[in-house]
Amino acid sequence: MTSLASLPLFPLQTVLFPQGRLALKVFEARYMDMVSACLRTSGTFGICLIAAGSEVGEAAVPHAVGTEARIVTADATTAGVLDIVVAGERRFRLHDHSVGKGQLLEGEVEWLAPLAHQPVPEAQDNLIPLLRKIVADQGDRVAEPHRFDDAEWVGARYAEVLPIQSLAKQKLLELDDVVSRLEIIQQYLDQRGLLDTRPA
Repeated sequence: MTSLASLPLFPLQTVLFPQGRLALKVFEARYMDMVSACLRTSGTFGICLIAAGSEVGEAAVPHAVGTEARIVTADATTAGVLDIVVAGERRFRLHDHSVGKGQLLEGEVEWLAPLAHQPVPEAQDNLIPLLRKIVADQGDRVAEPHRFDDAEWVGARYAEVLPIQSLAKQKLLELDDVVSRLEIIQQYLDQRGLLDTRPA
């Protein structure tokens, strides 16, 4: 029998990937309370792409696969607003969810197994130079260690920055085949003339 864990949920119009970083402005009471509780207990919450609804007001309907978020920094620089940066940790699958106090979603989640390390295949080697430039431009917004030899890490970092619809990012998050993810990204970039296709 699958063991489920309880996790507060923060549905958003964006996708968080494992080992990624995401800056958020928190101002609704339900999320201020959730973040405060996480800071007190070193707890985490889940970020899911919204399937129906909106980020504010009534609880939204989340997509089933999301990512656990751990708060890295929190600053109250503006009255009534908390600026936080979160780190993406484990992926999870949502089995059920309920609406609790103040319209905060509470999920019953199954942790998905970590994806095994795979080197970037030779056929996708031309993804690396462009990603190195992107990471350099992003600076400390991309957390170290930088794993340019890891197919999952490379695919996730690309998926975060590509100007594609959130639903497409969600599909990339859900993929367990990290090489297929690289092939999709490579095709997207190649069609736009963004990759060096000259032989090494």
